[in-house]
Order: sequence, then C-alpha cells, then structure tokens
Amino acid sequence: MASLSSYAPTWRHAFVAMLLVASGLQPAIAADDATEREQLAALSRQLELLDRLAEHAADVSPQERTRYHFDYARLRDDVKRVRAGVQDYLVPQRAQPRAPVSLAGDYVRSDTDSHDGKGASKP
Repeated sequence: MASLSSYAPTWRHAFVAMLLVASGLQPAIAADDATEREQLAALSRQLELLDRLAEHAADVSPQERTRYHFDYARLRDDVKRVRAGVQDYLVPQRAQPRAPVSLAGDYVRSDTDSHDGKGASKP
C-alpha cells in the first residue's frame, strides 16, 4: 500500500483545480486578453474596497492599545502596492518592467514596535 505522501502532488493539483473551478477563475493559459483585463479590473475594484474597509476598521479600532494589535497602516500600504501593480499592468506607463516591491506581510504589532506603521514585529 502506498503512503499518503506519494499521492500528495496529485492531491495538491486536484485541490488547486477545484479552487479555480469553485472561484470561477480560469487558468492563465486558457484566459484571453479581454477576460484577463476584466478579471484584473474587478480585482482592482476589490482592492480599492479592501483599502476603504481597512481605513474604516482602523478608525473604529479601540484607542487603548493592547499588547498586540492589527497594523492597518502596513496592510493598507501592501494593498496600495498590489493595486498599483495591477494598474501598471492594465495601463502600462513604460516599456521596461520595473523591479517588484516586496510586501510586508506581517500585520501584528506589539506595543514595543514603532508606531509609524513601518516597524518590524518582534516575537
């Protein structure tokens, strides 16, 4: 009897395929340019909504800070970077590709972190 690990790649591929079908997305090789642009335009609108929701959540978050809290400023910076990347693809401004900017990705801050939204989290 084969071990479960021998089925892992096949299972992973099936899982990814199910996610694509369930989400209504098409694999990149099957998408034509118009469909891709529509999907990216929808993604850009959703990122705009996410930015507004994060801004609202930051406004209504408790003023007294606990030891750990969500870093909305860092999240909004990352959302803006992603949205700018999508917009640069949809409406290219130059022929040369630009170097990608890395995302912060860590949205938990402790009281010992800097409060400017750019400090690194410490475990």
